[in-house]
Amino acid sequence: MTPSPITTPTMTSTAPTAGEPNADPAPRRGPILFRRAPGEPAWINPAIAAMMVVAATLYVWNLTISGYGNSFYAATVRAGSSSWTSMLFGSLDANNGITVDKPPAAYWIPSLFARVFGFSSLTVLLPQALIGIATVWVLFLAVRRTNGKIAGLVAGSALTLTPVAVMMFRFNNPDAMLTLCLVLGAYFTIRAIQSDRTVRFASAGWMLAAGLILGLAFLVKMLQGFMTIPALVVAFAIAAQVGWLRRIRDVVVAGIGVCLPVGAYAAVFAWWPEGSRPYMAGTESNSFWELVMGYNGLARIFGDSGGAGAPGGAGDQAAETAGGGAADGAAAGGAPGGGGPGGTMFGGDVGVFRMFNSAFGAEISWLIPAAVIILVAGFWLTRRARRTDATRAALIVWGGWLIVNAGVFSFMEGTIHPYYVVVLSPAVAAIVGMGVAEFWRGRRNSVTRRTAALALLATVIWSFALMQREAPDWLPWVRWVLLIGGSVTSVLIFLGRGRPGTGSVRRGAAVLAVAALVFGGLGSAAWTLATVGNAHSGSIPTSGPSAAGESGMGQGAGGPQNGAGGQGQGDGQGSQDQAAQQAGQGQSTQPDGGANGGGIGGEESNSELTDLLKNAGTEYSAATVGATSAASYMLSSDTEVLDIGGWMGSDPYPTLDEFTSMVDEGRIRYFVAGGMGGGGMGESSSSEIQEWVKAHYEATTVGGTTVYDLTKEK
Repeated sequence: MTPSPITTPTMTSTAPTAGEPNADPAPRRGPILFRRAPGEPAWINPAIAAMMVVAATLYVWNLTISGYGNSFYAATVRAGSSSWTSMLFGSLDANNGITVDKPPAAYWIPSLFARVFGFSSLTVLLPQALIGIATVWVLFLAVRRTNGKIAGLVAGSALTLTPVAVMMFRFNNPDAMLTLCLVLGAYFTIRAIQSDRTVRFASAGWMLAAGLILGLAFLVKMLQGFMTIPALVVAFAIAAQVGWLRRIRDVVVAGIGVCLPVGAYAAVFAWWPEGSRPYMAGTESNSFWELVMGYNGLARIFGDSGGAGAPGGAGDQAAETAGGGAADGAAAGGAPGGGGPGGTMFGGDVGVFRMFNSAFGAEISWLIPAAVIILVAGFWLTRRARRTDATRAALIVWGGWLIVNAGVFSFMEGTIHPYYVVVLSPAVAAIVGMGVAEFWRGRRNSVTRRTAALALLATVIWSFALMQREAPDWLPWVRWVLLIGGSVTSVLIFLGRGRPGTGSVRRGAAVLAVAALVFGGLGSAAWTLATVGNAHSGSIPTSGPSAAGESGMGQGAGGPQNGAGGQGQGDGQGSQDQAAQQAGQGQSTQPDGGANGGGIGGEESNSELTDLLKNAGTEYSAATVGATSAASYMLSSDTEVLDIGGWMGSDPYPTLDEFTSMVDEGRIRYFVAGGMGGGGMGESSSSEIQEWVKAHYEATTVGGTTVYDLTKEK
């Protein structure tokens, strides 16, 4: 790319917008990786190919080290691989007893993979990796359209090397699919903004596509799928090539697109006979809309339903029993870096700097200082640009995305976990990519150059501080190299001269640019590479080296390792361990991740109980309280296990009458004690069921776990 001779401190787009002469920055024919537009450097296409190879390697290499990852969602994929109804509704078991407490869209692709290739660790996790690779590519395309290939290359590389991104694209929580949907929504919106005004419905078509994909995002993780919509609407309303009437029309079209998948799924759920579909977990009334408005929706923001977002006070129970004494931590002012209810694994204290605390800092904040500086500078330098300026439109898209999402995460009172911030990573990466490209183009201007130096200096100082705080004993030379090298580079950039100079001066500028990229990204890249080498399990994975677990990152143990989910000697003994696992012990030091964490090794850790379930010979081999225990039993025995009470054992499914009827009909063979709830969920049906089982059946111990044979009454 030949830099333009910028003499004023103004950011301009490197890719012309549609509707102008030569609107497309590259010829329309030929594969994008094998063509080079006039003026582009010879290395750009090979570098883009290398970016995609690195992304594929990081996301796929040794993928199955995490076993099944999160057993809760792995069991859902297992059920969907053998039952179309289970796949449609996101049932935890193939007999369609109860769903997971999320919409089902995130499990559709993995379920299809497992149906075609067989259920295994690979078919559970590989779709997530492929989704991650696709996300990097779509982000590159989106940034390229407004600011050129170099900006897209830097953005895609920054996303690839973001710790929370590499972790979630190697794990089976729904956030990987959510992130792809959101990036596609941004890409479609940018295409709509750039659509040729002479083509009557071009912009409407792209806005419809954006609405449809954001509607799908809602079916992945509900209201979180809508958090980028304000930025996209504002960007289109301001910068679209078409007139204001068409802009209004297209926003309405996008809204219709959002409603179509959401309304269609809600209608299917409502009209489907209740007796032949699973119960909607996380609700009192078996209602999809109750889940949206309740603890998995608005309560996540406002903190209703038990304070931590779980129904019936379950979130508080998990927080109180979580390792490290979350309740005490809250009373004492919080864990390091902020520790509200549940400590760092529940997000820590709310506030402006929440994204920098011990819960979120090492996941996402490495490049946030640079992104903020670039965003402020970009809006200032484009303040007099024409309405349709591509760079300012992109700043609104990605900057609005970052501001809205980070703002909600920073101040929401309900349940939040560190990995949620993966949705910030495309916005941060895009802003940094745009900034790098524009700084290079404007390097002869002193204001632009000094802004770049400030962004680099802020990045290396914060990266040093993060590594010092989170893992002081892990590769200390890395943080000193990035601090010293980055500081020297930023000073040289700050002191650089604006005149073109000789060839050696131009080469020196290129060397400084490369050095800035290396030192600016070194901290995030090192943390990312350390993440790839670790197994992840449980419900709340965290990134980084295992050494970071000693500094409050919530790593180290992936959950109880005794048995396939039920650890207790007697009723309720395992509930505290399981609550702790759910409340923050996200990463296992065991190669197979452990039983409750979803590792393959669960079979071996309680083979006696596993064999018992395999030979049950009934529709449900067993029932237990809590989804994580039920999921672990299903994964280890390859049988169906009834989840009583949903995620935390507090949902009113099944009722005592429903359960006793199933036992009388011979549909359940065993009741396994020790799941979540443990009699501590008040007047929930799970407590009533446990009391009924204890009153009518004798307890036996199988592999250290309390089991009741429901065919043998007292």
